[in-house]
Amino acid sequence: MKNYILTLDQGTTSSRAIIYNRNAEICTIAQKEFKQIFPKNGWVEHSPKEIWKTQITVVTEALADLGIHDDEIATIGITNQRETTIIWDKKTGKAIYNAIVWQDRRTSDYCNELVKQGYSDKIKQKTGLEVDSYFSATKIKWILDNVKDARKKAENGELAFGTVDSWLIWNLTRKQQHLTDITNASRTMLFNINTLKWDTELLELFGIPKQMLPEVKLNSDNYGTTSLAFFGTKIPISGVAGDQQSAMFGQMCINKGMLKNTYGTGCFLMLNTGNKPVFSEHRLLTTIAWKINNEITYALEGSVFIGGAVVQWLRDGLEIIRKSNTVEALAKRESDNGGVYFLPAFTGLGAPYWKSDVTGTITGITRGTTKAHIARAALESIAFQTNDVLQAMQKDAKLNIKKLRVDGGAAINNLLMQFQSDITNIEIDRPAILESTSLGVAYFAGLKIGFWENIDEISTKWKVEKEFSPKMETEKRTELLKNWKKLIAMSLSIH
Repeated sequence: MKNYILTLDQGTTSSRAIIYNRNAEICTIAQKEFKQIFPKNGWVEHSPKEIWKTQITVVTEALADLGIHDDEIATIGITNQRETTIIWDKKTGKAIYNAIVWQDRRTSDYCNELVKQGYSDKIKQKTGLEVDSYFSATKIKWILDNVKDARKKAENGELAFGTVDSWLIWNLTRKQQHLTDITNASRTMLFNINTLKWDTELLELFGIPKQMLPEVKLNSDNYGTTSLAFFGTKIPISGVAGDQQSAMFGQMCINKGMLKNTYGTGCFLMLNTGNKPVFSEHRLLTTIAWKINNEITYALEGSVFIGGAVVQWLRDGLEIIRKSNTVEALAKRESDNGGVYFLPAFTGLGAPYWKSDVTGTITGITRGTTKAHIARAALESIAFQTNDVLQAMQKDAKLNIKKLRVDGGAAINNLLMQFQSDITNIEIDRPAILESTSLGVAYFAGLKIGFWENIDEISTKWKVEKEFSPKMETEKRTELLKNWKKLIAMSLSIH
């Protein structure tokens, strides 16, 4: 019996392989971090070769750890860091440049020019996105403009573009499949979310040859089979989704008005808006949540660029903690933030501000400030940024949101989750399985091959592990939010 689904969860800082059984329970997890490359200030890159190498390594480790053979794997699901851009040579299979990561700001000036030239509204109506270097289109253009002979080769059909899902599929199938899914496509700033096709006008604007682009498929679909070079048997790939959409499905936010936040490197709030796109008036993104069979679901999304990454900075940059999971204990040494506020705008500010030139700021430091105050302010910054997005979301969707489902690595932090509930004044539900990102794509993959019968069956598997309810007095909440808004206003005014 093929009783397992293998998921590849290729994230911003690590590659992971997670194996699920028929009860949607985690059987094993293998994880490997890879190098973050910072060639210049504001530039962020990954080695495509290392992405692939770490991903295939953890697959081998996961299978060995569980003690199963590859012929017991029913199917593979792939979820990935979105927007990160890779261009490779179709013949050699080698990337012509490093992967340009979603956090990378090198094309900010070009994006500002597009805004000045009046392209914002047109791009937003077609793609649902803000004009920002966050998305893939300007990264593709940069590689074509800056790598020798790249544009010429692209026009000759010799190069392939893909987000990380495409890169993994290409390698797993040994150059047989150049594919992406509809959610990753919707994050490139090249895909029309109304017509559900690559947009010719946008391709011309960015000077990107259409033959570079992958074919776009549904989230539960046939993505080919793995090459015998990797496994002793051919395993179908039948589910693909960008990490945040996958997490939303894993959280079973399947009805209009349901909301989730993933606390990863960044924070990503997504609100299910049903089968019609809601275009934001508060600088949120309109995106495709998923498409299964022929039913499409849209979402509003707010992206916070630095979420859990602020804890990594405390560890690696400031060196006030040795391990990320010790930050809660350090922050608890103080009962409040001691007047310290922290805006971790290491790569600019995302929603709802979209200011790429804002840098990080810590205010309120006195002689009495301790590293515990800094740690607490860092954790609080994640909740404050999330609240800013949530407020914008409620206005756009005209909904009074009562509950938020959470997942991701930092969601295990009870101090952060309680503060999130306090500052937003809503209930927080933390599920039994925090690995919603990989769980969602396991569901997509499993639905395609009949591993699970339907969405009704898998929705019964979602269970709450802990609930957090607001405990903060209104006066205290108002004061904290007022001080946070002051910090935001100050940072925006000086950039």
